[in-house]
Amino acid sequence: MKVLLATEKPFAAVAVKGIKEVTDAAGYELVLLEKYTDKSQLLEAVADADALIIRSDKVDAEVLEAAKQLKIVVRAGAGYDNIDLEAATAHKVVAMNTPGQNANAVAELALGLMVYAVRNFYNGTSGSELKGKKIGIHAFGNVGRNVARIAQGFGMDVLAYDAYCPDEAMIAAAVTPVHSAEDLYRNCDIVSLHIPATAETRQSINRALVGMMPKGAILVNTARKEVINEDELIALMQERQDIKYVTDIMPDADMKFRSLFPGRYFATPKKMGAQTTEANTNAGIAAARQIVDFIENGNTRFQVNK
Repeated sequence: MKVLLATEKPFAAVAVKGIKEVTDAAGYELVLLEKYTDKSQLLEAVADADALIIRSDKVDAEVLEAAKQLKIVVRAGAGYDNIDLEAATAHKVVAMNTPGQNANAVAELALGLMVYAVRNFYNGTSGSELKGKKIGIHAFGNVGRNVARIAQGFGMDVLAYDAYCPDEAMIAAAVTPVHSAEDLYRNCDIVSLHIPATAETRQSINRALVGMMPKGAILVNTARKEVINEDELIALMQERQDIKYVTDIMPDADMKFRSLFPGRYFATPKKMGAQTTEANTNAGIAAARQIVDFIENGNTRFQVNK
């Protein structure tokens, strides 16, 4: 059984070591394809792989067509929009993610971005504090719950909106549930996005929604670039000089944001949410364990395609 670890952006060495320990224990062969520079290298490497572990690497119809023996692909992380799910299903390949493994890392980054924003990007001027501010969590999944936990430690009032999460789960976490996105944005000083990029959510964070936020609002995006309507957010920020936007997903219009909103906009050079040794290791080892569990026991608990 051959497991291909194909990562243009490599795992930390300790993660690779942990993954290999899992595959070795199962009697599987682990093959590494790291820092590859051309898709043809992935197409060649995947040709005889039975299982595939990826990070942000794209697994599209062409990759799946080349992978004649492939049974399972696991995205080491929560998001899986880099896998063509329909093509995976058509090729009878099980696609999985590893939910929750990098949730704390993303949540810590979100709070770090908030501190950076309220302290005026550490420019030497007097900022404000998170304590006592209302934070709205847009989607109360694994990351959102960790954001709530950390924000409560800062003394923030935590509200959340998630159409698929029962009020009881939020109340149990000492979070105030609200029942529409509009109510969340209208009532919160800071909104932290944790929604996936779906047909329903793409471009949904727009001028009308963000424009409901009170004076001094901060929008934090550690979710997906595609959920932001960039043109409308730019127009709103031009109109309202009090709004700040901080993100770890560089927008398509990054240069425009930078030139128009110095001191009110910040984006990391690349996606940073899961970029910790701990998250890196947890997600990679979880992916390897899920592959073994699927091959040996048929466990499809984390399958994301049909």
